[in-house]
Amino acid sequence: MNGIVKVSVILPVYNVEPYLREALESLVNQTLKDIEIIAVNDGSTDNSEEILKEFQSRDSRVKYFSQENQGLSGARNTGLVLCKGKYIYFMDSDDIVDTHALEMCYATAHQHDADVCIFDADIIYEKGARPLPWDYNRSSILQEDKRYKGNELMNLLLDTGKHNAVVWLQFIKADYLEKLQLNFFRGIIHEDELFTPQLLLQTNSIFYIAQRFIKHRVRNTSIVGKGYSKRNLNCYMTVFDELFKFQDSPIIRKFARYTLEKAFYTGHLIPMREKPAVFWRALRSGYLKYIGLKSTLAFWLKRKHL
Repeated sequence: MNGIVKVSVILPVYNVEPYLREALESLVNQTLKDIEIIAVNDGSTDNSEEILKEFQSRDSRVKYFSQENQGLSGARNTGLVLCKGKYIYFMDSDDIVDTHALEMCYATAHQHDADVCIFDADIIYEKGARPLPWDYNRSSILQEDKRYKGNELMNLLLDTGKHNAVVWLQFIKADYLEKLQLNFFRGIIHEDELFTPQLLLQTNSIFYIAQRFIKHRVRNTSIVGKGYSKRNLNCYMTVFDELFKFQDSPIIRKFARYTLEKAFYTGHLIPMREKPAVFWRALRSGYLKYIGLKSTLAFWLKRKHL
C-alpha cells in the first residue's frame, strides 16, 4: 500500500457472470479517474474470468488475478496485498456503485483527514430473494461533517437498530488499515461482522456521507438469499469467539446481544437434527445470556413456515 493511486477498489469475483459486467461498468465510469480495480477471480467456474479479461484489455486500471477458491475473505486478503491506493473500497461484484461515489468519498476523506468514511445503499431484489428485515439508510441517525469516534458511532447504531457491518459501506485509508494489521478471517461467512467492529473500535476519525452510493443486489443464490443453516450460527459464534479475544468490553457484549439474539431466533429454520450441536456450542461458550429466552424458545419450538 504505497499510495500510487488515489483509490484501490478490491473486487472479489466468484461465479457472478450475470452481474459482473454491470458492476465493472459502474467502476470504469467513475468520475474519479485515478483508481485501480483489483478483481480477484476466486476460482470461478462460469465465464466471469472472460469478462475480467475483456475489461482488462479495455481499461488498464482493471487488474485481475486468479486463484483457487478461498472464499470471500481469502479473495479480499489477496486484494489487500496487491493494492497500491491511498484509500481502499471493498465492493461486491454483483453490486452497482454510483459514478460519483469514489470522487465524493475521496474528497470527504481528504478534506477531513478521515480514517474511515461510511455511506448508505439501496437494495435491488432479484426474483425469489427473501426480503431483508433491515435497510441501509442511516440518514435519520447520523450527521454529515461530524467526526465520530468508533465506540460512539457503534453504540449509536446498535441502540437505534441501524448497525450493519458490511464493508461495502466503508471507504478506508490504506495506511491506517495497514497500521492496524487488519484483514479478513478466513473460512467463515459473516466475516464482516468481525472485521467491522475491529476496525471501528480502533478508529477515532470516521465521517458519514448521507448518500446512497450503492445499489446492493440481494440474490436468491447469495449468502443472504440462501436458506439458513447451522453454518450461519457456527460462523456467528466464531465471530464472537474472535471478538471477545480482541476486546471483552461492554460494547462487544452489546453487539453480541444485538447479533446472536437475531441469529438464534432465525435458527428455528435449521433442521432439528442440527440444533443440539449448535446449541451445545452456544451453551459451552457462554453465549446463552446474549441469545435470551425468547430466541432460545423460538430456536427450539417455532415451526418453520414452508
